[in-house]
Amino acid sequence: MAPVSLAAALAQQNAEALCGVVLAQLVRPGAPVMYGAFTSNVDMRSGAPAFGTPENAKANVASGQLARRYRLPYRTSNASASNVADAQGAYETQMSLWGAILGHGNLIYHAAGWQEGGLTASYEKLIIDVEMLQLMAEFLKPIVVDEAELGFEAIKGVPTGGHFFGEPHTMERYEHAFYQPLISNWQNYENWQLAGARDATQRATEVWKQALREYEQPAMDPAVLEALDAYVERASRRDRPGEP
Repeated sequence: MAPVSLAAALAQQNAEALCGVVLAQLVRPGAPVMYGAFTSNVDMRSGAPAFGTPENAKANVASGQLARRYRLPYRTSNASASNVADAQGAYETQMSLWGAILGHGNLIYHAAGWQEGGLTASYEKLIIDVEMLQLMAEFLKPIVVDEAELGFEAIKGVPTGGHFFGEPHTMERYEHAFYQPLISNWQNYENWQLAGARDATQRATEVWKQALREYEQPAMDPAVLEALDAYVERASRRDRPGEP
C-alpha cells in the first residue's frame, strides 16, 4: 500500500527495495541482489489491484531508471488483471510488457499465464503470453544491414509491376525471413472461416494440448531423482506437524 500518487508509490517502493538490498548485504556481504519492482494502481471503486495500466507501465519504466541509478539488475513484471484469456488480458499484458522492455528489465517475472491479478493462471493465457514474449524478443533483434541483406541484385532483377516471390534472394530466405507466429492467424476472412473460425484463445488451447500430448520427461540421473524425491518428502513432513 502507498499514497494515491505515482510519485509517492515509487518513493515508497524505492525505500522498500533498498531496505531489502541492505538487509541482504548485512546478512551476507556481497550476495547477488536485484532491484525488484511491482508498483501499480488499484481500482478505486473496489480496491482490487490493476495491471497493464498506464500507471503500471510508467512505474515499470521509472523503476528501471532507479535500478540503473544504483547499478543493480532490474526485476520487473508483465501482468494483467483480466479474469480470462481475452482481449483485456492481451492488451494489459502487452502494456506492462512494453513498460518492462522500455525500463530495460533484466528479468521479467510472472512473464506468462498471469490472470486475475495473480490469483489464477491459465494454459491459454500462458500460450498467448509466450507469443507476446517471442514477438518482443524478435522486435529487439537488431536489423542486419549488409550486401546480401540489401538485395540489390533482386531489386535490379524485378521489373516495374513485377514481384519478388520467385527471386533467388527470396527463395534463399523465405523459410526464415520473418517471425513465424505461435497462434496468430493471417488468413483472409473466408479462408479463416473455412478452417474452423477459431479465435486466438481457441488456437492457444490447441497449442497447449498438443504440447502436453507430445511432452517427454527429460532424462535424469536416477540418483538425482531419488535425492529430489527424498527432499520433497522431508519438506512435506515439515509442513505436516505431528507426523513422523
